[in-house]
Amino acid sequence: MSQNKFKTRLEIAKKRVSKRNSDSKKQNPSSIGAAFKLSTELVSAVAVGTIIGFILDKTFGTKPWLILIFFFVGVIAGIANVIKSAKNMQK
Repeated sequence: MSQNKFKTRLEIAKKRVSKRNSDSKKQNPSSIGAAFKLSTELVSAVAVGTIIGFILDKTFGTKPWLILIFFFVGVIAGIANVIKSAKNMQK
């Protein structure tokens, strides 16, 4: 086999391997990773809403009302984030 043929075949093989590696990186995330992402989005939205409600309750002296209101706002925002992420995962 001549030197030029070997170099040509080597370049073709390198291109195939790099294409295969780039295709494998584009695959969907695992089920556990997707579930972890969705649950993290829901929990973080609820936690942020509750913390904001707690701080405002302490500032204005309206204990438990603003905590409850912002808790439910956090739940609604978290569910909206989960729905949005789930739709993006399906694309």
